[in-house]
Amino acid sequence: MRIGFVGTGTITEAMVTGIVGSGLDVTEILVSPRNQEIAARLSSRFPSVRIAKDNQDVVDSADVLFLAVRPQIAEEVIPALAFRAGQTVVSVIAATDRSKLLAWIREDVRLSQAIPLPFVADRQGVTAIYPPHSEIAAIFAALGSAVECETKEEYDLLAAASALMGSYFGILDRATGWLVEKGMSREKARAYLAPLFASLAQTAVSADGTPLEVLRREFSTPGGLNEQVFDDFDRGGGTRALTDALERVLSRVQG
Repeated sequence: MRIGFVGTGTITEAMVTGIVGSGLDVTEILVSPRNQEIAARLSSRFPSVRIAKDNQDVVDSADVLFLAVRPQIAEEVIPALAFRAGQTVVSVIAATDRSKLLAWIREDVRLSQAIPLPFVADRQGVTAIYPPHSEIAAIFAALGSAVECETKEEYDLLAAASALMGSYFGILDRATGWLVEKGMSREKARAYLAPLFASLAQTAVSADGTPLEVLRREFSTPGGLNEQVFDDFDRGGGTRALTDALERVLSRVQG
């Protein structure tokens, strides 16, 4: 299998890194030369990576083609390319409607959309895919795990939920900052909170049969400190602010 990437940014670098170490049967990975620094770094690190002459060279050479350009330039880049009928194409372009992509491609391709996250570099990422596609799911399963969405509505919801990453680190940063204000060193505060957050996330993954509400209660003694913080968060408008933010992101994703 030859895999090609039109667009050589952060997500492409993460995916290429993960693919090379995954054991997938990939004979060659082609990357576009637009970002010369990342393309050169990938080709120097991995013998299977080749820098293509241009974007069209990537399209012509790839069995599985990933579109990974920034959404701001997608309408400029994609219509300029000539695709093959029946070609397997995967768009990882954020907030770009499937109908727009097909109109720009102007060919009867097998188009999937996916939301890979930076963790695929370490083969720990979870990637949403729409529509279900066994070949593409197998690629992303080798990079962590894959969730195949049956409907566009499911896919859009997961796309919106993926926008929580910055908030996760933001909460960690604000809590660390509070400890620093109270006199603790930033290094010590982070050394405690980061593994705490990681352990909680791992608990949610390993106890996937347990409702999250049950886990919240199990980690909150009645009348205790954890219960107090969540109640203050909820009564103070935290839940409403979170859901309002997700609604706004969903509107943006849906165009």
